[in-house]
Amino acid sequence: MPERGTAGVHALPCAVLLSVLCAGVLTGCHGPSDEGGVTDSAAAGARPSGAGAVFLAVGECSSFGAVDPTEVPCDSARAAARVVARQDGRASDGPPCPATTDFVLHISERRPSADEDGDGTVPRGYACMRGLRPPHPGDPGGGGGPRTIVGDCVRETGGGRVRETACDDGGGGGRVPRFKVVDAVADRADCPASTGLYVHLGGERPVGCARPL
Repeated sequence: MPERGTAGVHALPCAVLLSVLCAGVLTGCHGPSDEGGVTDSAAAGARPSGAGAVFLAVGECSSFGAVDPTEVPCDSARAAARVVARQDGRASDGPPCPATTDFVLHISERRPSADEDGDGTVPRGYACMRGLRPPHPGDPGGGGGPRTIVGDCVRETGGGRVRETACDDGGGGGRVPRFKVVDAVADRADCPASTGLYVHLGGERPVGCARPL
């Protein structure tokens, strides 16, 4: 059966907030990190399942595994996550995934001998995925997902940096949360007086107000 595209998983469990890049004391900026942030796995072949006309369209599901994810029927025992948003191009250039996305699949451009719609190409794109079963790292306080949102917690990693972590992770190992994002506002001046950290969230209300825990 012909290949329809390749999908590499960018597991984005940890939003890195670089406080040294923002003005003021105890400020934070959201961004990728070489400490568990955005990572690239090797591109793997993604074989068609016949589930839809477009590879991993909205509402379709992918199988388990980061090495060789495939499109499978959502009622299959192999189904692990559902596409909640699908965009062409690179994720860095396109719209952000929905707030509670668990992880992102990046789909490499391919030109197989036959493809899903007969135009001879599977374009580069990305799929925002939500697991079919909990736990959901993209939920508020879940400790992961491609975005930092209200309800998420962060911990200090040294050098003026902080990293997202699960709000209920009090078991030690350096993962104890230190701040919690309690509000999203348009400007820092709108944050409550208890704010100890400003987190860049993006969107219409780009400033996250985080209080010490």
